[in-house]
Amino acid sequence: MRISLGAAAIAAISMAVVFGPASVSANPIERACVQSDRSVVSREICRCIGNAADMTLSRSDMREGARFFQNPGRAEKVQLSDTRRDDAFWSRWRGFAETAEALCS
Repeated sequence: MRISLGAAAIAAISMAVVFGPASVSANPIERACVQSDRSVVSREICRCIGNAADMTLSRSDMREGARFFQNPGRAEKVQLSDTRRDDAFWSRWRGFAETAEALCS
């Protein structure tokens, strides 16, 4: 499945399903993925997305990105923001999304 770069972050967010609490070692992205109530994807996909986050994001970025799972509108707000901080974060988030797409699809 090929998706556009702009949709990659949304795809990473949309690929989650509730399977109960994540493992103790899970990062914020993996935990948010497992705990979200989105469409049919396995814990394995959430673990893969978490691994992509470990490779590309700081813990701070993971915490910020994990909020997108509960509130996808927040992602759009950050993406459209004009602040340098949000622009820098969004650039890192796109890198994460590209990595997650390559590893997990």
